[in-house]
Amino acid sequence: MAIGIGRREFITFLGGATCAWTLAAQGQQPAMPVIGVINAGAADYYVAAFRKGLQENGTIDGQNVAVEYYGLDGQFDRLSAMMADLVRRQVAAIVTTGTVQVARAAKAATATIPIVFSVPQDPVRLGLVASLARPGGNATGINFFSSEVLTKRLRLLHDLLPKAIRVAVLLNPSNASNTEAYARAVQEAAPAMGLQVQMLNAATSSEIEAVFATLARERPDALFVAGDAFFNSRVVQFATLAAVNKIPSTFSQRDFVAAGGLMSYGTDIADMYQQLGAYTGRILKGEKPTDLPVVQSTKFVFAINLQTARALGVEVPSGVLSIADEVIE
Repeated sequence: MAIGIGRREFITFLGGATCAWTLAAQGQQPAMPVIGVINAGAADYYVAAFRKGLQENGTIDGQNVAVEYYGLDGQFDRLSAMMADLVRRQVAAIVTTGTVQVARAAKAATATIPIVFSVPQDPVRLGLVASLARPGGNATGINFFSSEVLTKRLRLLHDLLPKAIRVAVLLNPSNASNTEAYARAVQEAAPAMGLQVQMLNAATSSEIEAVFATLARERPDALFVAGDAFFNSRVVQFATLAAVNKIPSTFSQRDFVAAGGLMSYGTDIADMYQQLGAYTGRILKGEKPTDLPVVQSTKFVFAINLQTARALGVEVPSGVLSIADEVIE
């Protein structure tokens, strides 16, 4: 079920799970274990992939477990109260997706409830686990970011647009830890490619609109959008604004390219969510987070939208086209 933050009612998602406490109150059956899945962006993000992972261990949302999907929509100030509610109810597991702040909030909220995270930075350095091989404590999960991945995305943009020099980089300042890591990695990688970068910030839909108004005036050669859960919930907005303003843009996920963005390179998000579901299912079957090593993402997707390239007047080099994992005509 998808649950809007700041609302107390539960919303059935995709005709799926029924709330555990409702069933118990009606005496229909014993209460099912509850999993809280928290996304910094939209509540319904890659739910099908997560459910597929759960099913690998015979755990079926709505049949033997009740999964509650929460979306912060970038409003991190609501995170503490939401975590406190999950801990008070002693849910069976907390799953945090894609953002350091959410994973850290879960870790700070409980030392006993199992936590399965996906984070774009080293979870050891973040203090989430003792080591990748032996996490210790109550948390484990997936690490899906490295500076090498970001550098490769910047290199692919450079190969696609070899004449580009000025690149605007869009960051979400409310996602501080991710923003700092992205800014540092881009600033380290860009000079070797002869690129000049300009950092821009947006944390709301209206601020995204304002950034594109700035880009329309200043006309950089390309836009590099940082990976961010809130940005991921604004796929159509980004694709539309990039098309209207004719700005070649690169993103971290292929969803943007499917919506009309020019190119993307990054972790296979569906695979990551399936892994999160699989680990959560294993924990519900009795395994301990401390015995489940942190997984490093190994599947990455490079996608290009040729229709968008033609509309922008971009000629895609044959060498770039040949290495694309997905080409959208």
